[in-house]
Amino acid sequence: MQKILIVVDMQNDFIDGALGTPEAVAIVPRVEQKIREFPGKVIFTRDTHGERYLETQEGKNLPVPHCIKSTKGWEICPQLEALREAEAIDKVTFGSEKLGELLQEENRKEQIEDITLVGLCTDICVISNALLLKAFLPETPIIVDASCCAGVTPKSHETALDAMRMCQINIER
Repeated sequence: MQKILIVVDMQNDFIDGALGTPEAVAIVPRVEQKIREFPGKVIFTRDTHGERYLETQEGKNLPVPHCIKSTKGWEICPQLEALREAEAIDKVTFGSEKLGELLQEENRKEQIEDITLVGLCTDICVISNALLLKAFLPETPIIVDASCCAGVTPKSHETALDAMRMCQINIER
């Protein structure tokens, strides 16, 4: 059985860039430690937008250009990028079907014991991917390490954790 860690969107724009927060900055050392100590496979996701982001539905609802492919803001923060061993999964929206399909295939090869998610933002991309993975692998325990996540606000972080808990996602603190 294998264990999987998903590092969600730990990119410069979400940490100290266009959409950065003090809470996001604060989790970087904890995420780094989690990756270093994790006894399994680590997969990174990367929010990825094009130059015409503001013309997309997301861009119209969140009119702050961020994570534009190949910019500094799109890059995974240096402390974590140094630990990345495989290509990141670029995703154009909150959740990644590619991630779900990849983990279904991994599970066919060798059963996944559990999947842990950490990263940004708890209330957007972490919750989206946690729920998506629960749908793709309903019998695999999904865990979110709340101490290694940050939301848009502390309140929305807690609200997202409560919502995930109601959907049988295990919340660790």
